[in-house]
Amino acid sequence: MKKTLQDIQNLIREEGIEMIDFKLTDIDGRWRHLSIPAERLTEDTMKLGIGFDASNYGYAPVEKSDMVFIPVLDSAVIDRYCEIPTLSMIGDVRIIDLPENRMFDQYPRNVAIRALEYMKETGVADRMVIGPEYEFYIFDEVKYNTDYYDMFTEIFTAQAGYASGYDDSNNGYQVLPGAGYHNSLPTDIRNDLRSRMCLSLKDWGVNVKYHHPEVGGSGQMEIEVELDDMLKLADDTMSAKYVIKNEAVLDGCTATFMPKPLAAEAGSGMHVHMLLFKDGKPVFYDADGYAQLSQEAHWFMGGLLTHARSLCAITNPSTNSYKRLIPGFEAPVTIGYAMSNRSAVIRIPAYAKTPETKRFELRNPDATCNPYFAYSAILMAGLDGIKNRIDPHAKGWGPFDCNLYTLPEEEKAKLTGLPTTLDEAVSELEKDHDYLTAGGVFPQRLLDTIIARCRKASAEITRLPHPAEFAKYYDL
Repeated sequence: MKKTLQDIQNLIREEGIEMIDFKLTDIDGRWRHLSIPAERLTEDTMKLGIGFDASNYGYAPVEKSDMVFIPVLDSAVIDRYCEIPTLSMIGDVRIIDLPENRMFDQYPRNVAIRALEYMKETGVADRMVIGPEYEFYIFDEVKYNTDYYDMFTEIFTAQAGYASGYDDSNNGYQVLPGAGYHNSLPTDIRNDLRSRMCLSLKDWGVNVKYHHPEVGGSGQMEIEVELDDMLKLADDTMSAKYVIKNEAVLDGCTATFMPKPLAAEAGSGMHVHMLLFKDGKPVFYDADGYAQLSQEAHWFMGGLLTHARSLCAITNPSTNSYKRLIPGFEAPVTIGYAMSNRSAVIRIPAYAKTPETKRFELRNPDATCNPYFAYSAILMAGLDGIKNRIDPHAKGWGPFDCNLYTLPEEEKAKLTGLPTTLDEAVSELEKDHDYLTAGGVFPQRLLDTIIARCRKASAEITRLPHPAEFAKYYDL
């Protein structure tokens, strides 16, 4: 049942709420926020909204730059990370216009809403269900500096193998690089913290499936959530990153979703499981198909693989993303699909056997993405595959039921790989983006802005000297 303003006002009185905190998403996928006294949440707030300057959030200028934020009442949750009793809400952004305010088409949540509307218009499906996996690292301490005369990064975590010799608090139960997967107590020193994260996520309406230590021995973790509607999971992804980071800070440590914070450890991805429904029936299931997947599912995969290289600019939008997408660390590098094969971009989990759970996962995304943009772009690529009946097998993209990392070099040369740099991914997006602008889902000016921001970020990082360059070239 949808919440009404009266429901929220009752909650404010019952819980002694003093402030309302509104969280808005910028173009990069970060939450920004503004707060009002609780008594100022009125009918006028819901009708007129709260004005703000969207240009400071990174979006392209529009002909009418005055924006208003309209709260989504169903998202209301008590924010326990604030000292003052605070109720948190997300919302939508609209352009002030007459006679009615209109949707701001560049706002991430609005892009996702439009993508789902477009999906229904195609007649392919009326519901997209996804399930992201959140991988992240927890460190005890992180130091870094980027002054032109003093650049360094220093990371410490007590559980890591390297900490055994100089950390007074270690107990001898150290984790070697790449040996963290499913470690038990007492080696798993973050078990209770992850449990607290999951319990807090439940308060925020995020349904957790399980949590565990991941492969990276220096503090890599995973929390996986239950499958649900795409828009809800986009909202939940923002909530999950907020909760995980704040719970870590409360515990005296720090959490990061950087794809590759440590060169010698596994990177952190955000694998996205997906399936479609129409009239309550699964679109992707066929008992007689390969891996019990329907023809529509194969076409959807064909669309994802066709556009995989340009998709990376949306799903992997940081320079650090491409330090993860390398062989040897369980990250995909090859464009292809397979059953239960973690070396392919698309993996079909063998354990999902029922019609209602039959699905596949896209393994290249990471959590530096804006989830609204990433999930929408994934949907649009798949719909393009169904529209054009792109058969991934006919294109030579699999199924690859072998370890692609260990293929002979002559066989690897026949495969198509993901981009190896952000610049390469952006170049692909410049050439291949019509599938995103279909139905007006991604405005061209939004894509132009994303491209420009990625190019700028790449140039900024590329021109910085790296400590490894001193080791390699200083004496030449």
